[in-house]
Amino acid sequence: MPGGVSSPVRAFKSVGGQPIVFDRVKGPYAWDVDGNRFIDYVGSWGPAICGHSHPDVTAALQEALEKGTSFGAPCELENRLASMVIDAVPSVEMVRFVNSGTEACMAVLRLMRAFTGRDKVIKFEGCYHGHADMFLVKAGSGVATLGLPDSPGVPRSTTANTLTAPYNDLEAVKELFAENPDAISGVILEPVVGNAGFITPEPGFLEGLRELTKENGALLVFDEVMTGFRISYGGAQERFGVTPDLTTMGKVIGGGLPVGAYGGKAEIMSMVAPAGPMYQAGTLSGNPLAMTAGIKTLELLSQEGTYDRLELLTNRLIEGIVDCAKSAGFEITGSSISAMFGFYLCQGPVRNFEEAKASDTERFGKLHREMLNRGVYLAPSAFEAGFTSLAHSDDDIDATIQAFRDSFEAIK
Repeated sequence: MPGGVSSPVRAFKSVGGQPIVFDRVKGPYAWDVDGNRFIDYVGSWGPAICGHSHPDVTAALQEALEKGTSFGAPCELENRLASMVIDAVPSVEMVRFVNSGTEACMAVLRLMRAFTGRDKVIKFEGCYHGHADMFLVKAGSGVATLGLPDSPGVPRSTTANTLTAPYNDLEAVKELFAENPDAISGVILEPVVGNAGFITPEPGFLEGLRELTKENGALLVFDEVMTGFRISYGGAQERFGVTPDLTTMGKVIGGGLPVGAYGGKAEIMSMVAPAGPMYQAGTLSGNPLAMTAGIKTLELLSQEGTYDRLELLTNRLIEGIVDCAKSAGFEITGSSISAMFGFYLCQGPVRNFEEAKASDTERFGKLHREMLNRGVYLAPSAFEAGFTSLAHSDDDIDATIQAFRDSFEAIK
């Protein structure tokens, strides 16, 4: 396998050493093939918000497995999960299930163009929307982690219609609209950036994008593959009170199984085949196992007090990390929202990817190795968000903060 992994950011190229090979996961923990246990803050890169292998999800999957692993035909489970998503996410009146976040973003891009009759799209530097050609322009995630430029193999003609702006910079977006009148189909962004570390929107930024797109006859798309059902039950759009035209989702809505989805206003979604002329299809879309895991996960998340607990837990963790770093004499800036967190080893604030690049990645690599030695598994990248879950206990947080304290002292 190229690099020994099936996805680049799993490799330890940016932090040093060889990637940990997992054997099993349960609750907030992961065990490697040598039997070492780690407190896990990657959570399968976001889906494991209820904890790994939650007994209710596992039981539901075992029951569904007896009925078959794939139908290639409509199933009642799709309708149940669709109804739950529509009830929860403010922008979604209709939804189409696919198999990954990348696939959802590919489809929503085609839909933006089909609906508006325009070709250009605005994305933000450091925002990652999957590995489709059009989006591999100043992308975050593994591209940033590995220090790669825009990916070879992507024709210039393909990316000619992709315009980029710094995150949190409304003036740059205004200029792009002014320079490309009646040519921009829409703006797509991570409402909270989780693929360039963890960057939150400044007050007025999301609201400003909403107004700019309306003024220019363009669509606003929130890529909530990461934030959906994680920073609140209704995602970032519920949290910040800004409703986009379209939304992409993944991760949590599949409960750990491969899944993606895109949805939005019925007027726009009615363009999708077979209701309309914009073609998009998938053999395993709406897979009964993925739908089952998603339904059970959302049922667990909808219980009262869920997000209050996640918020308190994650706030305590990031406050502890920042305190440990400062006590050891390091510059650090960190923040969290609900069950997502991140920190940079540099002076803050960090408002965009250019400022994020000031983070001391070499020192982060040393920190990562020290944390592994102390039984804590962080994303092997200075440019990825961390994730907590309902399975993490106060004792887990205490142990993690102590591991950070010792690790920061060790790399002074």
